[in-house]
Amino acid sequence: MRSTTGWQADGTALRSTPISRRDLRSDDIAVRVDFCGVCHTDLHSLRGHNGEGPLVPGHEFTGVVTEAGPDVTAFQVGDAVAVGNIVDSCGVCTMCVAGQENFCREFPTLTYGGTDRYDGTTTLGGFSREYVVREKFAYPLPSGLDPAAAAPLLCAGITVWEPLRALGVGPGTRVAVAGLGGLGHLAVKFAAALGAEVSVVSRSADRAKDALRLGAHDVVVSTDAESAAAARDRFDVLIDTIPVQHDLGPYLQLVAVDGTLSQVGYLGPLSLETMDLLVGRKKLSSGGSGGIPATAAMLEFCAAHGIVADVEVLPSARVDEALDRLDRGDVRYRFVLDLSDLD
Repeated sequence: MRSTTGWQADGTALRSTPISRRDLRSDDIAVRVDFCGVCHTDLHSLRGHNGEGPLVPGHEFTGVVTEAGPDVTAFQVGDAVAVGNIVDSCGVCTMCVAGQENFCREFPTLTYGGTDRYDGTTTLGGFSREYVVREKFAYPLPSGLDPAAAAPLLCAGITVWEPLRALGVGPGTRVAVAGLGGLGHLAVKFAAALGAEVSVVSRSADRAKDALRLGAHDVVVSTDAESAAAARDRFDVLIDTIPVQHDLGPYLQLVAVDGTLSQVGYLGPLSLETMDLLVGRKKLSSGGSGGIPATAAMLEFCAAHGIVADVEVLPSARVDEALDRLDRGDVRYRFVLDLSDLD
């Protein structure tokens, strides 16, 4: 085993402590973690941690290869890489064969809180100075992307990229993005770069200036009856990134005939009236993360179009502050931890 330093759960807080990483297997690379995004999943995992087993959050990070196993062919020492929230899968089920490792029938091995498929240990995340990962689940980080601002692409980015691509968003598509947060702001950037006409759906007009800066054409104020009525049946695709439980009805009313609402923000029970789907033959879909081909394609697209997340970078020693502010919604639009202070 090899040792590094990470931020491990101690009750509902995190403390810096030595953690162990496995010795490199033949197809592993060791990555010096430089920047790791802070996700709502990290917050929920920490708040829900019962103390059984170690918890080191963090599943969207960038860094540099420091060592490679003998069978590694895609990377060499010194390469810049990115790693997301999936670090292994069965590799043989229909989903894995189709390049949808995120839907692995045996469930993918998550970057933290998962179970290693070989030794049964609990995976520990990227709030640490080193991570050991199979080369198959690491991605070359394009040289033109800022490594701090690119880190959230591996979670928030791929979460909205996959439904946009699956739903065929491109020139002529009318896209709405509900919620302008960590996921939503990247959905706006992606949809605009894909050539779609993009609107932001928000509870207030306060975000209008930011929405336009990110690439949106306009803002639909969902709490304004006139604004909502004017946008009824308007959008071919609505990406719903709202992270809390909510009624889908008002948002489905904005979807055009044969259009789709893709819910990617809240992972729990939602209120739905069948009539909201029936009138207009509307569809409800969802998605989570992305497979290896989609993630690689997203990074190439981001490099070609200069897309990264809007981030606030903090030294990792301020991780509790980042989590507290994230809980209060006090971030535009993603916190990223600089792990260099763990040296």
